[in-house]
Amino acid sequence: MPGRSALQLHAEAGRNALADAGLTVADIDGIATAGLNVVEVAHHLGVVPRWLDGTSVGGCSFMLHVRHAAAAITAGAASVVLVTHGQSGRSRVGAPPYTVAPDSLQGQFEAPFGSSAPFTSFTVPALRFLHDRGMDRRALAEVAVAQRAWAVDNRRAFRRKPVTVEEVLDGPPVAYPFTRDMCCVVTDGGGALVLTSAERAADLPGAARAVYLLGSGEASESSLMAQMDDVSSFGAFRRAGAEAFGTAGVTHADIDHLMAYDAFAHLPLYMLEDLGFVGHGESGPFVAEGHTRPGGSLPMNTNGGGLSYTHTGMYGMFAIQESVRQLRGEAVVQVPDVEIGFVQGVGMFFGAAGSLILSARMP
Repeated sequence: MPGRSALQLHAEAGRNALADAGLTVADIDGIATAGLNVVEVAHHLGVVPRWLDGTSVGGCSFMLHVRHAAAAITAGAASVVLVTHGQSGRSRVGAPPYTVAPDSLQGQFEAPFGSSAPFTSFTVPALRFLHDRGMDRRALAEVAVAQRAWAVDNRRAFRRKPVTVEEVLDGPPVAYPFTRDMCCVVTDGGGALVLTSAERAADLPGAARAVYLLGSGEASESSLMAQMDDVSSFGAFRRAGAEAFGTAGVTHADIDHLMAYDAFAHLPLYMLEDLGFVGHGESGPFVAEGHTRPGGSLPMNTNGGGLSYTHTGMYGMFAIQESVRQLRGEAVVQVPDVEIGFVQGVGMFFGAAGSLILSARMP
């Protein structure tokens, strides 16, 4: 959606979500967002909130918003919460320039050495991950190829042309080991979610299309990649994922669909292992064998993901929305019989994590 400011993208997405839910702005008493000031977004939409959440921890912020909103609704602090997102990541209309503050930790200790953007900060952990497992760059290329297989039939995807592993490996280099197709697309876009209690949802026009939150988790480690406990495994993925499974009361075998935030091709590999879907060193072969592709045992990133579908800068909203669409049976590329989905987000350069387990059925 080029030509729209970030604030307008928030507003349009919010109004669309409210219409989808059969609600109006007057029904909203809670609001959450990241990127823009939550107060500005509320005022622009005409929302008069009694609960606000401006948590901003990178691309997984929206997973945390869903978790926080569920807690607020359970506690009676809000009854209906609107979560919005909007970024003009490609056109940059109304968007501030991307800079690393010189007085920040990253500005002091990583940027002077060239680690000033995601594609440079992720290189060291990606290389270490591959080295520790005896993998090479083909494992990254396999992720990009698997994601593109889903995007081919998604008319809204930015990249739709089928690719081979060799084409990905031979593509324009960005920062070793990444080539262009191992890196996310850059787009404009917006999205929004409406959350309320199961009891309230039952009275809405679209009650049959409601999706339920079974469990969730959130965690963080360090804003500096150099301070990760282990650059080849992210502790926040492990902790947030374990809490989501624990609070949902389900197992890995119950998951029909996985959205694994894929700003870069190595991230789904980390998530598959750190979340426990496969063992140490098994993520690369798991993807290469086709398990995450159409018809595979664990359909993953079925909209094409950040590598092929869209990536405005913070992708978490779109990962949640694709999970919701799959559970509703409304996805562009629909997986049969999806009843439980797992959504995993990452924030910053391995700084934060958010996990959600969603269900098509009331628990």
